[in-house]
Amino acid sequence: MATDAISESGAKSDFWQGVRLSMPVVVASAPFAVLFGALAVDNGFSVFEAFLMSALVFGGASQMVGIQLFGQHVAPWLIVLSIFAVNFRHVLYSAGIGRRIAHWPIIEQALGYFILTDPQFAVAEARAQSGQTVGFAWYLGLGLPVYVFWVIESALGAVFGKLIPDTHALGIDFLLPIYFLGLVLGFRKRPLWLPVVIASAAASIIAYKTVGSPWHVSIGAIAGVLLAVILPPHHSGVKAQP
Repeated sequence: MATDAISESGAKSDFWQGVRLSMPVVVASAPFAVLFGALAVDNGFSVFEAFLMSALVFGGASQMVGIQLFGQHVAPWLIVLSIFAVNFRHVLYSAGIGRRIAHWPIIEQALGYFILTDPQFAVAEARAQSGQTVGFAWYLGLGLPVYVFWVIESALGAVFGKLIPDTHALGIDFLLPIYFLGLVLGFRKRPLWLPVVIASAAASIIAYKTVGSPWHVSIGAIAGVLLAVILPPHHSGVKAQP
């Protein structure tokens, strides 16, 4: 009984620790969730359809691509391929995070993969690198608020979108890129960090100028991964951690 109580108390503590860490993501993603809802309605979606897409897809960039392609007489396979290009990085995320959550029950793993986002992966990976266990309660606290607020804010954007000023004019569209930059900088002490970042950024820029969006996201990610595979771990001058 005492052991169970201690275990339950620890799980609650881990959950709320994750919730606190999720708040910057919730704040930074809010303008994009609202903007998606507004744009979805402008592109012919109903409020319920916009809400349902956020609830089932839960991928900001892929949702934006989807609403731009739906209703434009684009072949379904091209829509699927475009969304896959945007979300290909999640294949890499899943491969990386899988070793951290392999000890979870299969249902918990499935939920963990569903709520996996860019910041979710980065924060969880940083926790694992520090020697701490990535537990389900902590991971759920980190990801669940982001999901819930994303869905709610998308619905609010769909309902009240016409009353919302241009987020680009307000400059709040910079919040999420700045947050992502902070996540990337958090890994700066890892081996090969600088060459991988440079290669990924260069490949992404070149792809954006030549191939176009959304392919530059996946191409940049693949370039960084390939360089990390090719170069020896000691290339950056930092001893690799076991």
